[in-house]
Amino acid sequence: MTKRQTRKQQQRHQQRTQRQAERQGHDQHTDLPAPQESGDTVLHVAGASPYDVVVGHGLSERLPAVLGESVERVAVLYAGTLGELADPVVDALVEHYDVLALGLPDGERAKTAPVASDCWEALGEAGFTRSDAVVTIGGGATTDLGGFVAATWLRGVRVVHVPTTLLAMVDAAVGGKTGINTGSGKNLVGSFHEPAGVLCDLALLESLPRAELVAGLGEVVKCGFIADPAILDVVERTDPADLTWDSDELRELVERAIRVKVDVVVDDLRETGGAGGHPGREVLNYGHTLAHAIERTSDYAVRHGEAVAIGCVYVAELAARAGSLDPALVERHRATLSRVGLPTTYDAASFDDLHAAMRIDKKARGSQLRFVVLDDLATPRILAGPGEDDLRAAYAAIASAG
Repeated sequence: MTKRQTRKQQQRHQQRTQRQAERQGHDQHTDLPAPQESGDTVLHVAGASPYDVVVGHGLSERLPAVLGESVERVAVLYAGTLGELADPVVDALVEHYDVLALGLPDGERAKTAPVASDCWEALGEAGFTRSDAVVTIGGGATTDLGGFVAATWLRGVRVVHVPTTLLAMVDAAVGGKTGINTGSGKNLVGSFHEPAGVLCDLALLESLPRAELVAGLGEVVKCGFIADPAILDVVERTDPADLTWDSDELRELVERAIRVKVDVVVDDLRETGGAGGHPGREVLNYGHTLAHAIERTSDYAVRHGEAVAIGCVYVAELAARAGSLDPALVERHRATLSRVGLPTTYDAASFDDLHAAMRIDKKARGSQLRFVVLDDLATPRILAGPGEDDLRAAYAAIASAG
């Protein structure tokens, strides 16, 4: 269930009129501004619905520029345990809009049909129209659920993501995929709905538990293997203890990982396939087929980034057995991921249970499993219908700690 709270700024209409008068003659363009002296980095996402991803510190003040003057009401969907972390964002909004704050359950418990329905009912009761907007504050589950609510309310309203975890910054908040889980699997219900903007405020990572920061590095390292080996170089030369919210190294990793995703999404938003044999957007699923199976069979006790790390080693082993990947690169998967504290082995479920879960993954085609594998660094392809013997052997390799 969601927790509802309505905040209204006194004399909102008078203040709106005053702001409009003050801005007469100025550019009313609602895109995020270009980088300024603050040092913020602006990454533009081109396409049919272009938007910007901003990486920096103290980005709340940018929200009104992204949302625009036509918006009157903003629903803020936030992870319920954020507490005071969400307050600066809400405070920045109540100066300009009527704000409906909706607290969500934590983690994957937010990504359910009943929670989405609660949000729809709250929007209806508050009279939200197509000119109003949604802002999400939280991790990947919050951006997934909030994006889905925005995509489905009145067939689509504006949404701006303010991710508060490393995982959400480099993955869930960028790219326009939204979704909820069902009893059968993860993200099986959803839609494509690109945000109006994404604000990656690195200062929000200061209070993030170390285990969550490390988990987010699973998606970062994945991007290094599939597209940008410079990410691996940064990880391998940096003391893991120095990868902190305020470090230059972490900022470089965040920006590089976002660039990887942006480049892929611009070319293949709806995952229909890339050119020249490239998997297109499907490349971002590297390691995810097993990862989603691990998450489901563990009832989401394993963090997404941790499961992705295990899944990346699994598909590396699978590619080696298919004869396409050098064993040295398989070992580099293990070494790089384990260096930052991510798991590279898993034996908490049987192969048969995981295999059954993989078969209902949304990347499967009919009865055929599909995996993104590598022929070399940044050289991905699709491996369709691998033999069960190879699937079992690859799992045996990651189930062993040796």
